[in-house]
Amino acid sequence: MRNPIYHVKHLAIAILMGLNITATAQQINHPSLLFTADRIMSAKQRIESEPPFAQAWEQIKKGAETELGSDNLHSMERLAFVYTMTNDSRYARKIKKLLFSIANGEPWTDHEQFTRIPSWRSELNMAHAAYQIAMGYDAIYNYLTPKERQEITDGIYRLIIEPLLGDWVTGTTRIHSLNSMGHNWWTVCACNGGLLALAMSNESEEARKGAEAVLEALPEWFEFAGSELQIRPSNFDRKAGGLYESVTYAEFGISNALLFRLAWMNVHPDSELEEIPQINKLANFFCHVAYPGNNDFRSVNFGDHGIYDTGKRTLLLAYAMGYESAEILWYLNQMSPRQHAAAYGLNTPIGFLYAIDASEYTSPIPNLPKSQLWVDFGWATMRNSWEKDATLLAVKSGFSWNHAHADANSFIIFHNGVDILKDAGTCNYGKPEYRDYFFQSDAHNVVKFNGQGQPHEQQDFASTLPGYLCTMLDGDNIKYILANGTGPTSDLFSRNYRHFLWIDNIIYIIDDIKSHQAGHFEWLWHPGGNVKMKEMEMTITNGNSSVVVRPLYPRTLSPVDSERESLYWEKIVAPKDHLEGTEEYYSFHLPSKVNKVMSMSAIILKESAGQGELPVIERRQGENWMGVRVTSQNKITDIYLNQLADGRRMDQPSIIHPDGWTTDAYLLAISYTPGSDPTQSKEIFICHGSMLHRDNTFYLSSLSKLNVISRQLDNVLDLQVSGQPRINFGIRSSNTTPVKVNNRDFTPTITDGLIKIKYKED
Repeated sequence: MRNPIYHVKHLAIAILMGLNITATAQQINHPSLLFTADRIMSAKQRIESEPPFAQAWEQIKKGAETELGSDNLHSMERLAFVYTMTNDSRYARKIKKLLFSIANGEPWTDHEQFTRIPSWRSELNMAHAAYQIAMGYDAIYNYLTPKERQEITDGIYRLIIEPLLGDWVTGTTRIHSLNSMGHNWWTVCACNGGLLALAMSNESEEARKGAEAVLEALPEWFEFAGSELQIRPSNFDRKAGGLYESVTYAEFGISNALLFRLAWMNVHPDSELEEIPQINKLANFFCHVAYPGNNDFRSVNFGDHGIYDTGKRTLLLAYAMGYESAEILWYLNQMSPRQHAAAYGLNTPIGFLYAIDASEYTSPIPNLPKSQLWVDFGWATMRNSWEKDATLLAVKSGFSWNHAHADANSFIIFHNGVDILKDAGTCNYGKPEYRDYFFQSDAHNVVKFNGQGQPHEQQDFASTLPGYLCTMLDGDNIKYILANGTGPTSDLFSRNYRHFLWIDNIIYIIDDIKSHQAGHFEWLWHPGGNVKMKEMEMTITNGNSSVVVRPLYPRTLSPVDSERESLYWEKIVAPKDHLEGTEEYYSFHLPSKVNKVMSMSAIILKESAGQGELPVIERRQGENWMGVRVTSQNKITDIYLNQLADGRRMDQPSIIHPDGWTTDAYLLAISYTPGSDPTQSKEIFICHGSMLHRDNTFYLSSLSKLNVISRQLDNVLDLQVSGQPRINFGIRSSNTTPVKVNNRDFTPTITDGLIKIKYKED
């Protein structure tokens, strides 16, 4: 039962907010939406003192001069800006002519959408036009007579404002809900309709009320938690922020929302708006999915995202609204001049007025962790550094719907400046290649079964059972993430887990899959460079970026024409991103018909394309376990995969005895220096284990299975732990240095070298 005090408290807040909105019903001073007096004054000063602004201003004026001879309504923003800067009546007359033409014109209809049941009276083109009209009307408001304002407002309210707000926000004519169209379309249509309504509030009480309705609804869009019945994910990750539809569509939807909210703040500077906490998390989201390079700035391109698209519009607007942070400055500073020009460049009115002073661009590397997990929509990124051309692993296993592709358990690796193992990309949605390839599993680094991936119908009907990213640990040189793609592939698999274990310069991918019936498994690899096959090892090289893909289990690879009963590979020709030609990707097949597989592949991250000596990887197996021994110049790492811990033993222990160790861990990695005793290891990784002991000595003991990274550094024992909300375990250490647990200082109890950790998650 809801707490009555909570209910009354929040009802009172809602009433007060409503009263506050009503209090803003006073007449609006124009122009004030986005071309404010302070911004205009500052812009004029920068033209005089900063050559880039002077040059951009000349470009804007030249464009506006040309547009005086056209009747393109999408020119109004620029015409309005130049008029506000110069007070040249030629621009006002042109805008006035365009406004009257629209106000006295025919109703706007898109035939395809108008013939839907129910009819859609508004869509994206009308929303974009609403923005242009709002800018024009706001700029020449004082040039118009009261009669002219009223005539324009009456016509435009009937033809544009009412259809937009009536379809998307208010009244008995509303046909859309957040459950059906609550993604980027909602903010574009509702907020641009609200912006135009705000511009015309003085002349129309209904417009004023419509703008207030959008303002009130906007926090609900940010907070929308999804729909179980209509298979909709939440718009934003509740903890980490960020919009699930891809970087491109996050930018599209959020920037339109912020334009409206910023305009409201400019028009009503004294109003107290409801806090939207997701706005404060936007910088972190865009930073964590960014990949800065010396040659290019890219973003993780899951879904319908152009890899060079950015979040600049959103972050520039957030900064203008007071959400100032070093992370925004760092992000903007990584972008190329081409990217700056493409998104609110200096030669655009908003880019010109809201540009951040270049002197503020000296922000350092962002004060952010190197890994981020978005639990609600199933994304994760891990990187070894925030420096340019570092290595970044991105993993996805969430919803498949709309702009989110059928890519459960897929991944992308950026290394030394390029996406060396990549997502195939996207193309125009009307092209058959989009539905038949780019959206589907074939275009992603996933595992298929009997030639099938996720059902094609998920593009339209979504994945009723989403995928998940369940566990993430970052211990600097040891990182781990678990992806569970069983839900979206449940027609094929009863178990579809993919583990990513990143130790030093090798990323291990471990697939644990069980199908409903015996069949053929295959692994897809999309290279982002030239491929060279040597025996069954695939080397991918692009400039100075190079990785070696070495499948280790279940079998060694052999050529396609071999008669051996082992994995083989084939090349498949497919369209390139945005249909810019064709390219090849690779499929590694297991010809045997089986219904269960545990596989391991190693991706060796070469320091440079010319690196010769690589770590030596030796396959090793024992009773109920398989694994590898990895030897480099100064380290040996033993990795053990427990074949009893894969769910086959219900209510039974899954204990194995590899190399003298006793453990029930699903996955165990122990690193030590060559020639030393493994019990003196300073780096241990345990996945889903409750015990590790050897020769009657415990090295880890817990009542429940945990995930642990233990690193004995020079001055601290660094522990990363997850698995249960309440953790109580002991771990052995060779000394009693200070202890950190999940990056927090911790004071443990130490008995006979066994450090006792009691920890409760927040």
